Amino acid sequence: MDGSALLLLKQLREFNRHPVEGISAGLIEESNPYAWNVILVGPSDTLYEGGFFKARLDFPKEYPIKPPKMKFISEIWHPNIEKNGDVCISILHEPGADQFGYERASERWSPVQSVETILLSVVSMLSDPNCDSAANIDASIMWRDDRTGFKKKVSECVRKTLEDM
Repeated sequence: MDGSALLLLKQLREFNRHPVEGISAGLIEESNPYAWNVILVGPSDTLYEGGFFKARLDFPKEYPIKPPKMKFISEIWHPNIEKNGDVCISILHEPGADQFGYERASERWSPVQSVETILLSVVSMLSDPNCDSAANIDASIMWRDDRTGFKKKVSECVRKTLEDM
């Protein structure tokens, strides 16, 4: 087993030994440390509260030099999550300068990040969308211009997660 696989298994053990409230993670297949299932419980005092959102983390063989990709499997409506579920957050962007100038290099991926810091950042993102760098333009516009419609759409997503349990 290579170094990145061993590191991922170690991070999974640590994460499960010291769990973070509202987040669970595990391997999709025991033989593949590069693909993880994740469940995020919608944070309290947010529109996502009460939802159980399924996602997956896919790690490259070059981890931790390169960041993983995160994708929600559950339907979720959020300005920083593409309609197909791909998460767009600075911490998951390749290290270095942002060609569009929206992010500082210090906000982007760094090998000192861990699975825990990634997942905590995503939970934080659910509480505080960044509409200046939206991945889902429709959700961003709705967040800005039609908060009632946005809340209704998110409520539908929360309800669907409960039906899928």
